[in-house]
Formats: sequence, structure tokens, C-alpha cells
Amino acid sequence: MTKKYEIAPITAARRRELQKLEQVLGVKFNNIELLHVALTHKSYAKTLEANEELNADPNAEITKFAHNERLEFLGDAVLELASSIYLFTKFENLSEGELTKTRATIVCGSTLTRLATNLGFGQALFLNYGEFQQGGRKRDSNLEDAFEAVIGAIYLDQGWEVAKDYVWRQLADEFKNVKLGKTAVDFKTVLQEYSQREFEGTLPEYIGISESGPPHNRTFEAAVKVNGEIMGQGVGRSKQLAEKAAAEVALKKLKLIE
Repeated sequence: MTKKYEIAPITAARRRELQKLEQVLGVKFNNIELLHVALTHKSYAKTLEANEELNADPNAEITKFAHNERLEFLGDAVLELASSIYLFTKFENLSEGELTKTRATIVCGSTLTRLATNLGFGQALFLNYGEFQQGGRKRDSNLEDAFEAVIGAIYLDQGWEVAKDYVWRQLADEFKNVKLGKTAVDFKTVLQEYSQREFEGTLPEYIGISESGPPHNRTFEAAVKVNGEIMGQGVGRSKQLAEKAAAEVALKKLKLIE
């Protein structure tokens, strides 16, 4: 029998850390436990659960500890809506396809990872020892998830308007770049996020097709599979450039960009 999720204990030092983070975020939480959970990695929760199970009476209820995956799910939806509203209202000249492309560029994983790093989320993450030893504080996926989970926490604690304003503040520089025409689509990241979202976490698979030319002037050809189907092929002066070209073709085929 499983009972309601418990919150990992908050020490006095952890509470001070979260209160400092509130100042960085510009958001004062009514329930600071939400921010704590948003920055609790599943590895830490699983370790607490394992310790509980090891020491518990065999007939006792199993204690489950909350981590940030559910908040990340919610924050992802809030992030998408908030960024969509901003682009829709501020860029009336953009078509539906251009809005989609611009949004994908702005909220791509590399942007969220960079913002999470700048906000200090990596240092604030609760990880188990193994995840910490493997560089979990700097792992892109952990930082991206934490960024979205914090948005989810803000939404639950403060409501839509505060969460929307927070997203707009965090993305202010990205929106400014759109106005200045400085955005550039990261084709591989956009394709990866599409594949993960649409096919239950499945990543695109890049395949080297051929290499040709002299050593000082090589040409590479690559293909990309999405959900097991080849969706694009590309050519470039390096494997990376060939893969980017293949990803661009795939995105066009999927009508995610024009």
C-alpha cells in the first residue's frame, strides 16, 4: 500500500538556501516546500525511499518521496503557453509557422540549461551521491528539468500571472534577440525535443552514410531517424554539420520549420 508523497526534510541550512534563491528569482513563495521539491532530483527521493524500506516494518506502508518530475511536467506547459502568448501579442507580423519556429528556438534545451545555470539551480539541486559524483549538478537534462519544475512550483504557489511574468523576465533577452533578428534555430535540439515529446522520450538516431574527399577537405553525409524512420539526410564539412543539415531536413519534412 502506498501513501501520499512525503517531502524530503528541509534543514535550516536548506531553508536559508531556498530563501536566497527566492531573491534571485524575484518570487516570494507562500509554501517554500514547492521550491524545495522543484529542486529535488528523483535520485535523492529514490535513495530516501530505499532507506525507508530497508528500515521499515515489512507490514508498514511504503513511504514515497516527492521529486521534481511532476512539477517539470506542469512547468513545461506553463512555459510553452507563456512564451506563446508573448510571441503572439508582440510579433503580429510572424506567421503561424514562424511563431512555432521562434518559440522552439527560444525554449530549446540549451537556453533553459543556460538560464538554470545562471540562476544557480545546479548548486541548489538535491541529488544522491551517485548522481552528484557523475556530474549531476552540471548535467543538461537535470538543469533543464529544474528550470521547468521551478516554473511549475511558481504557478502552483502564486498563480498564472506571477508565473507568466516570471517566464517573461527569464526569457527577456531571448525575446530581445527575436526583435533584433538574432535568433538561430538549433536544428538538432529542436528535433530532439520534438522526438522526446512525441515518442515517449525517444531520441533521434544519427547515422553516418559516407565520407569523401582528401583529408584536408572531407565531405560527410549523414541521415537521421525519428522513431525508427529516416526523416532527413544532409551533407557537411564535418560529421556535426552533416547531422545538423539532416536535422534541418527532418524538421522541414515534419513541418516544424519552413
